[in-house]
Parts: sequence; structure tokens; C-alpha cells
Amino acid sequence: MNYEVHKALIDREIESHLAELIALNDNLADHPEVSGQEVETSRKLVELLRGHGYTVEHPYAGLPTAFRAVYGADCHSHKIAILTEYDALPEIGHACGHCLSGSISILAALALRELQDALDADIHLVGTPVEETDGAKCGMAERGVFDGYDMAVMVHLYNSNLLGPKLQALACYEYTFHGKAAHASAAPWEGVNALNAVQLMFHAIDMMRQHVRPDAQFHGVVRDGGKAPNIVPETASAEFFIRALDKEYLRRLIQQTDRCAEGAAIATGTTWEKQETACVYDNLKPNPTGIAALAEIYQELGLPLNGDPDKIFGSSDAGNVSFVCPTFHPCLQVVDGDVAIHTRAFAEAMKTDRAHQALAAGARIIARMAAKIFGDPDRVRGLREDFTA
Repeated sequence: MNYEVHKALIDREIESHLAELIALNDNLADHPEVSGQEVETSRKLVELLRGHGYTVEHPYAGLPTAFRAVYGADCHSHKIAILTEYDALPEIGHACGHCLSGSISILAALALRELQDALDADIHLVGTPVEETDGAKCGMAERGVFDGYDMAVMVHLYNSNLLGPKLQALACYEYTFHGKAAHASAAPWEGVNALNAVQLMFHAIDMMRQHVRPDAQFHGVVRDGGKAPNIVPETASAEFFIRALDKEYLRRLIQQTDRCAEGAAIATGTTWEKQETACVYDNLKPNPTGIAALAEIYQELGLPLNGDPDKIFGSSDAGNVSFVCPTFHPCLQVVDGDVAIHTRAFAEAMKTDRAHQALAAGARIIARMAAKIFGDPDRVRGLREDFTA
């Protein structure tokens, strides 16, 4: 079968299952569960997939709300992972659109079930929870979950259309300083002020900003500033996010941040330690062959590439997967350009007619990408060569 025939089959299957997936999306939007607590959400997804003939491992990869769903004998030459996100944000629900993104992934997989033989590819749905906090894909990648896949893909909702957003590598650490308590009025000279070290670290990082690349970013908050004003703080801590567009440069920034902590400790007579508060996110490894296929698909679907490809999108644990296998994270517009993700307005848009149209469009993007690449040996080869380059 050629690509045009594949497209017709995909479109027919999407239309056949669209109403069911709209209902799923709307239900998830109404019942958001935050990272690590996606118990009912994952159960709903798993029940739907089992109802459509999938063999599902749940829990999966040591995570209680993760899953892997396989349709058929799982015996083809190629393997594709459709990444499925479904966690929500505290207080503002699905303001990142994971209810819709997860539903898109499932609809795409349903549309590809009968094409596995023609594409000689097994289509796996991999349920990846905890994206908003600790990035479950990071640990899953380290444990080998994505080894052996020829491609991984998902669609993220956004306020514009992008073939591949700029994802920053991200590291998160809490720096804790230890001093000595004393009465702040009667004998302050007996104390060693740990909060002073935190303050100096912030100043040092602010001074460092002028000597780093434009894509480098530092965000910090004080986690512990002491217990009472009349007690010299014997412990104080701050958490910092450190970002860069390249994971190698990120390592250098982490070293420079550590030196800021060390300098602050020397200046104040304190000691310091750091603790990782989330796994390190990698940047998204580029793959021109896959991006070229996505560009064709967006044109076929009449989706204008109206996003700024140079604008920093943020960070995602999908970046870690991209260093294990070719990985794609295209963005699909679901709101007007002035509506940002991680806002109440974005969450409120998840059940609109526009969101339901995006559900079908997103599924077409994923399914057509699988058909376009794995129906063409030259593209499969190009995908692999780009990854290993």
C-alpha cells in the first residue's frame, strides 16, 4: 500500500474513534490528577485500551501510574513508541494540555493498528506520567525502556504550530548552608549566618548572568530562610533551576553554580551541600529527516507554521528520550497566540470545539508521520543516520 492509501485508512479510523476519545479527553479535563497521583487517569486509559484489544502492562517500569500497551503479536522489524502524557498541574488542572495530548496519542495508535503489517512496525503506547515534576521519562530512559525503538513521538498543545520546539536542558538542585545559631541581639557574634550564604549565592548568580550565553537561565527561590528573626539562622537553603539549550553546556553551568555556592560558604564561614530535586532533563536532539516529514504533514493538513522556532519553549523529559532513539515533540495550536500554557485560560480551552478539532489533527500528525517514514525505507535509513550522526 502507498502513502495515500495509508492516509485514507488512518482518516477513516480517526473518524471512527473520535467521539470516544473526545469523551475521554473531556472526562480527564474535568478530573485532573497531578504528577505521581494519576491513579484514576491511568486506569481509565488502560481500560479503554484493553477494550480495544491491547495487551497492557500496568504498572510499568517500576512506576505505579505508567503503562505500556501493545496490539497484536509484537513481531515486526521496527518499533514505534507513542508517548502518552496525562498528569495535571496543581490548582490549575490541565493547563499544559496533557488530557488532550494523551487522548491524541491514543487516537493515533488506534488509527495505526491495522497498518502494523504494512509498515512492518509495532506501535506501542507508552504511558509516561509525572512530566510536570520529576520527569518519569528520564528514569524510564535510564532503565532502558526506550532501547530498541526506531522512533518516539507525541504532540504537545501550544498557542502556535511548531515542528520542533526549542527544549532546554534542565537541572534542579537545592543548596543548603549550615552555620551556627545564636541570639541575634544578645550575642550575634557567636553565630554563623546560613541565610547570609543564601543571599550571597543569589548575588553571585546574578553577577554570573552577564557572562553566560543568552540561552542560559537561572531561577531560584529560598526554601528555608531561618526560624525566627531573633535567632541567627543555623541552616538556610535555596532551590535553583538551571537551563541551557545544550546538555553539555548545562554541565558547565552547574559547575559555575556550585562555585557560587562554594564562594558564598567561604565568605560567610558556613558549609554547604546540594541535593538533586528532580532528574536532569536533556535538550531535544534534532533529527532533520523526521522534521522534514512533519513539515510535509503540517502542509498536507493546512496547519500554518506560525510559531517562532527560535523562541525557547521550556523543558521536557522527552529530551532524555531523544538521546536514546529519534524523538519528536511537535506542537499543535489549540488557543490564540496570546494565551500561554500553564494558565487557567489554557486549561479552560481543553474542552472547546477547537480542542476537539485539535484532537483529530494531532492524531493525524502522529499517524501520518509513522506511515510516511516507515512506509519508505529511505526515510527509515535517514532517521537512523540523523540520530547516529
